[in-house]
Amino acid sequence: MKNVIITGTSRGIGFELAQLFAKNNYNVLAISRNTKTLNSLSLKNITTLSVDLGDEKDLNKISQFISAKWKTVDILIHNAGKLINKPFEKLNSNDFLEVYKVNVFAVAELTRQLIPFLKKGSHVVTISSIGGIQGSVKFSGLAAYSSSKGAVLTLTELLAEEYKEKQISFNALALGAVQTEMLEEAFPGYKASISAIEMAKYIYNFALTGNKYYNGKILQVSSTTP
Repeated sequence: MKNVIITGTSRGIGFELAQLFAKNNYNVLAISRNTKTLNSLSLKNITTLSVDLGDEKDLNKISQFISAKWKTVDILIHNAGKLINKPFEKLNSNDFLEVYKVNVFAVAELTRQLIPFLKKGSHVVTISSIGGIQGSVKFSGLAAYSSSKGAVLTLTELLAEEYKEKQISFNALALGAVQTEMLEEAFPGYKASISAIEMAKYIYNFALTGNKYYNGKILQVSSTTP
């Protein structure tokens, strides 16, 4: 059985992704602060781990688990995200820091810790946003969020270059509007044409096969944006 780590699994896309992998006979380590929603399903292939991704020391729980239980990781999906929706003039340095801790720093630090366990042919997928793409439509109130999502796109390209000799693939998916709780936080009342489970199915397939075709690439997965 292949080993899959997914962050941000308490709701939305991550919640659906964890179930998809578990039901298809993959070992899943599901990372989120709130583990109750997945635990309530009692799926045998899912191990939940309560981790605050904004706390660098808390991230050590993940690498400690891998070292003790799995030894190797086949797929790592950075799905967790933090969003603060405020007019730019009301944002402060702490707001930016809180968003970047989860959306950028945790992605970098968790990847760094897991590099020794990522074997040849493994795939690291970072879930970003179309809002982080240069030239895309931008929206008021999302300065911290969208800029952080732009940062992880560049990080993905850099890591792909740095680890290409080890044959570890790094790709990013820049998502458009998906009907999740986070979309409601950003655009109250907006209804997306794509559901969380539909996007989870796309990400599931990409995580399994995308590294055969791409490395260091940013794919825009967006039929609509608000």
